[in-house]
Amino acid sequence: MDTVFRGARIADGTGSPPYRADVALRDGRIAAIGRNLDARRVVDAGGLVLAPGFVDMHSHSDLQILATPDHPAKVSQGVTTEVLGQDGLSYAPVDDATLATLREQLAGWNDDPPGFDWDWRSVGEYLDRLDRGIAVNAAYLVPQGTVRMLAVGHAARPATESEVDTMRALVDTGMSEGAFGMSSGLTYTPGMYASTGELVALCEVVARNGGYYSPHHRGYGAGALAAYAEMIEVARRAGCPLHLAHATMNFSVNRGKAPELLRMLDAALDEGVDISLDTYPYLPGATYLSALLPSWATEGGVAATLDRLSDLDTRERIRREIEETGSDGAHGVPIDWGSIEINGVRRPENARLVGRSVAESARAAGIPPAELYFDVLVAERLGTSCLMHVGHEENVRTIMRHRVHTGGSDGLLVGDRPHPRAWGTFPRYLGHYVRELGVLDLADCVAHLTGRAAKRLGLTDRGLIKEGYAADLVLFDPDTVRDTATFDDPRQPAEGIPYVFVNGVAAVDDGRPTGALAGHALRSPPRAA
Repeated sequence: MDTVFRGARIADGTGSPPYRADVALRDGRIAAIGRNLDARRVVDAGGLVLAPGFVDMHSHSDLQILATPDHPAKVSQGVTTEVLGQDGLSYAPVDDATLATLREQLAGWNDDPPGFDWDWRSVGEYLDRLDRGIAVNAAYLVPQGTVRMLAVGHAARPATESEVDTMRALVDTGMSEGAFGMSSGLTYTPGMYASTGELVALCEVVARNGGYYSPHHRGYGAGALAAYAEMIEVARRAGCPLHLAHATMNFSVNRGKAPELLRMLDAALDEGVDISLDTYPYLPGATYLSALLPSWATEGGVAATLDRLSDLDTRERIRREIEETGSDGAHGVPIDWGSIEINGVRRPENARLVGRSVAESARAAGIPPAELYFDVLVAERLGTSCLMHVGHEENVRTIMRHRVHTGGSDGLLVGDRPHPRAWGTFPRYLGHYVRELGVLDLADCVAHLTGRAAKRLGLTDRGLIKEGYAADLVLFDPDTVRDTATFDDPRQPAEGIPYVFVNGVAAVDDGRPTGALAGHALRSPPRAA
C-alpha cells in the first residue's frame, strides 16, 4: 500500500452515518477499507473526518486552472473535481473570430492573460490541454451561447432550421469528445436569444449522448418561477436530465419564495423528470458588470455595445430600462445601485472604485449612478466584474436542504476582490451551515458535496469512499473547519483541512500545498451504438 489513513471517521458520500476505519491507497485508488491496515506512509486521522473529495458543480476556472495550474483556491478547500464550461459561455468549441469575441466578453469573469497560449479550438483539444497538468480533475459542459455564436453570431433573432442543425452537430461533437452535457446562460448574449424550442432541439442531442442540461435560466428576479418552469418544460420535452445552476431566489420580489420553487421541483420529480440543482452558501451573486444591460444593447458583440454606450440618447434609453422598468440582463428588476458593488477592474485609474457600490462612487464623483456605470463600462471595454447584494438567507437555507441539492461555488478567480465563494464555498457549508447552524447534518452535507454530485455527472468511480474508487479524498477537522475568505480579503485558504488527495497524490499535505498536478480532464463515456 502507498498510504493509509488510520482511525478516520469516514463520511463515505452516501449520507449514511459516519463510521471508523482505516483507508488504504494504492496506485491512485482506494485499495482497502478495514482495521489495522499498513502502508509505506501512515497518516494519523484520529479526530478527523475522511470524505470523498468535493465536487464543485459550477465553476468558472476555465482559464485560471491553466494559467495557475496548482489552483490553490480549489485545492485548499478540498475540491478534487470541478465542472467547467458554465453559463453557456466558454472557450470551446470556437473558431478564431469567436474566440477573439469571447476573450473580450468574458474578461470580467476570467481575465485575458497576456501571452496566454490559446492552442485549442475544439472541446477535445481543450480537454487535451487540461491533461498537460492541472491540480484537480475537470469535467466540461458544451456552452450553448458559444455554440450559438458560432452558428448564428450575435443576432437577436430566431435561429433558422439550418442553424439549429449546425448547433445540434456542434453539441453532438462536443459530447462525443468528452463533454458531460450542455450549459446555458439565458440572461447573457447571445445564448439568451434562443427560444424554448431551440433549447429543446439541442437538449435532445444532449439526452441522446447520455448527458445533462445545466441552465442559468432567464431570470432570478422578476419572473424567476416562470423561468424555472420553462427549464423543467425543456427537460420534459427533450427527455433530458436537468441540473439547475446556482438555483437561487434573489431580489426583493422573491423574499421567502423558496418553498414555491421547491414545490414546483417536487411535482416534476414525482412525475419522473430527472432534476438536480446546485447552490453556493452566500447571499451576494457575482457577474460581469455589463451583464446588467438590456439584451438589445449588447446585440452584435463588444464593439457594437461600446458604440451604443457612447451615444447619449441610447444611454438614456438604457438608463430608463435599467433604473425604471428592469432590464432582462438585470433579471427584470429595477436596479438599486447601492446593491451593485464593483469588485474587479482592469485599468489602474479605476482601482478607486473597487469595494464600493456604484451609488457610493457616483456620490463621491458628483454624478448620477447610471452615468458612472456607463463611463466605467466604456473605459474598461466591458472587462469589469461586480457583486450583486440581492440574496435572502431564508431562501439559501431552504434550498440547500432539498433532496437533489449539490454544491457549486460559481466562483470567479480574477479581479481585485473576487467573491469569497471562490475560496470558501465548501468549508463554509461544513463550518457555518453544519457545525454552527445545524442546517444540514454532517454526513448528509458531505453526500450533497460528493456522492450526489458525482452521480449527476455519471461518474462510476468517484464521489464515494469505496474500494476500487479513485482516491480523491479530503481529511478535515469537523470542529475547526471553516472558511476564512471574506469580501474584503477573499483569497484566503480554508482552516481545518489538513489533507487533500487527488488521484492518490497529496495536493495538501499536513496543511501545506504541495503544488502537485495529479488531476486530469474527465471525459464522459461514449454513448452506446
